[in-house]
Amino acid sequence: MVFHIITIFPEIFSSYFNESILKRAQKNKIIDIKIHDLRQWTDDKHRTVDDTPYGGGAGMVMKVEPIYKALQALKSQIQNPKPQINPKSKNPKLKTILLSARGKRWDQQLARKYSKLDELILVCGRYEGMDERIKKFVDEEISVGDYILTGGEIPAMAIVDTITRLLPGVLGNAASAKDESHSVPGVLEYPQYTRPEVFTVKGKKYQVPKILLSGDHKKIEKWREKKKKIIN
Repeated sequence: MVFHIITIFPEIFSSYFNESILKRAQKNKIIDIKIHDLRQWTDDKHRTVDDTPYGGGAGMVMKVEPIYKALQALKSQIQNPKPQINPKSKNPKLKTILLSARGKRWDQQLARKYSKLDELILVCGRYEGMDERIKKFVDEEISVGDYILTGGEIPAMAIVDTITRLLPGVLGNAASAKDESHSVPGVLEYPQYTRPEVFTVKGKKYQVPKILLSGDHKKIEKWREKKKKIIN
């Protein structure tokens, strides 16, 4: 799967995407992450991507033209690939996401839906938001929660991460993704324990539940099912 991220701060992503599971997924060619600097689609010498809002108000608004040009350029590149670079179908499964506080809440079910794609374009907002007209040219507007971030770069990382974990061959044990929290809507995973069996702090002992040491897999499975947390 190929992720395209449109941003005005391309350097933000390097450390996170070059560690752990995401690094291995790229090395094994399960995913490809392409970072695109929005400023390359500007026309003026200052490479302007924002302007003051119509009607007045604080802050700046991201301009529609550079984002539109970026989307058109990337869609054209994806839909008409050079054979030596991208030998996939001429009609890859492609979606575009605008990252915005006003969007639909991202969750595990959406991650599973989007994991079926070939290519995903993520547009990172900044400042007071984007010119509303850009929404006519994307497939979905997504939010990662009811709070305000400085920009869409952290949500983009979260979306790439959650989707990547669901792709075949990414996790060492396929059951890891199956049993995780939110794999079933509204259900959080059971508590986990590892060595030492007894953890002592200031004379007080914190022990691993005895059932997990019993070796009785049926009882352990029942205990884990009982300990799952149901949320609204």
